[in-house]
Amino acid sequence: MTAQPLYDSIGAGYTATRQTDPRLAARIWAALGDARTVLNVGAGTGSYEPTDRDVTAVEPSALMRAQRPAGAAPCVAAAAESLPFADQSFDAAMAVSTVHHWPDPIAGLLEMRRVARRVVVFQFDTSETAWRRRFWLTRDYLPEVANLVRGRPSLARQARAIGARIDPVPIPWDCVDGFFEAYWRRPEAYLDERVRRGISVWTRVGPGPEQRAVQALAADLASGRWAERNQAILAIDEAELGARLLVA
Repeated sequence: MTAQPLYDSIGAGYTATRQTDPRLAARIWAALGDARTVLNVGAGTGSYEPTDRDVTAVEPSALMRAQRPAGAAPCVAAAAESLPFADQSFDAAMAVSTVHHWPDPIAGLLEMRRVARRVVVFQFDTSETAWRRRFWLTRDYLPEVANLVRGRPSLARQARAIGARIDPVPIPWDCVDGFFEAYWRRPEAYLDERVRRGISVWTRVGPGPEQRAVQALAADLASGRWAERNQAILAIDEAELGARLLVA
């Protein structure tokens, strides 16, 4: 779930807030079908690796590899764009919340397609013109996120490259995997430094925008303005925030 060198500098506390959410895991594992051998690309600390299959992990960051728990799948130091495996070595290849870090997403996806008969990728669609407005945090507090995805290949282009279908994945309000969108109904979480350090977006936008956004959010929570502006989401248990599964 990571890239180098970014996570070699910010990934020390990653396991504190980034856990496998069982509902998202169920969707990912179901998409793997009957695959018995699975390659996890950009594997990070091992979240979402199925325990009932023969898993091999690939992770470029030494810091993240060091945090993999005892008994985790064997992990190879490599990048998605150059996987050190022969053609069709695995029944399936999976990638979870990592493609946005790859220098060349299309090359990485094509490598996954090369080494596996099935490809399953979990990521967020940031290519729609309305994507930034879907999430109040980017819409109202951190518009700089748009700069992070400018020039990246669209999700549709990525899907075409590997012949994948695109399935929507709603995010539950109490998601335990603390990625950027996970706390959409728990805004106070974004005031927690530990939570933010487990999310690469905050490091990538820089300390100035981060502190401005946090201060503005804190003020709006204290005044009740956030609740007034986002009252509708307080009544739903899952949200459409652009999470997608690519399945090929």
